[in-house]
Amino acid sequence: MGIIRGLTLALALAGLAGSASAGAWPREEGSLFVSSLARLSWPQDITTWTSYEPTGEYYTLYVEYGMTERLTVGLDLGRAISGGGKDVAFIRLPIGGQEQRLRLAAELGLGQIEGDMVLRPGLSLGLGLGHGWLAADGLAEISLGSGETDLKLDLTWGLNLWDERKLIVQFQTGQQFGDPPFVRVEPTLVQPLTKRLKTQIGGSYGLLGDSSMGLTFGLWAEF
Repeated sequence: MGIIRGLTLALALAGLAGSASAGAWPREEGSLFVSSLARLSWPQDITTWTSYEPTGEYYTLYVEYGMTERLTVGLDLGRAISGGGKDVAFIRLPIGGQEQRLRLAAELGLGQIEGDMVLRPGLSLGLGLGHGWLAADGLAEISLGSGETDLKLDLTWGLNLWDERKLIVQFQTGQQFGDPPFVRVEPTLVQPLTKRLKTQIGGSYGLLGDSSMGLTFGLWAEF
């Protein structure tokens, strides 16, 4: 699957850095965004099931804060591309002007994955539409010890619905060093609970290199 690797490398190297919730759009100065996501998965082949207990569990905690009009900082905690435990801090800066519909932002992260220090560069590209957006978020997780690199590219289509509801369809692709690439699709619906709190509910289905299917549950909070 050289196309995935090539696209991800192009995004990762073309500008410096990363993938995130706001992606190419910076957070407003002084604003805080926090999200938590749980993904439970089962084999697509239900004949192999021995119980209804999920065979895979994935949890993340993600934080972004607008330090200035252009600088966004954040934390990305949970699971990495490899599935190992992840603790990464990052900074993100827009590239070019911010008035046009097409946005570009570079990100650079530093942290640990399974105890190994990693550098995480990436690039985010976003296009604002009349009632939604398109985005491509690529990143590389580079081990500072071994030099091994894991790659990830997420392609997202978002649609703004009524009363601040959102429909999001994301194609998540990636490749852990030494392993075949994977592709899965994850449609979700975001619905407001209060003025500052939203819930995210959806599913996931592996299309290539991933034989799982699952459910996703998340919370968004903005301050």
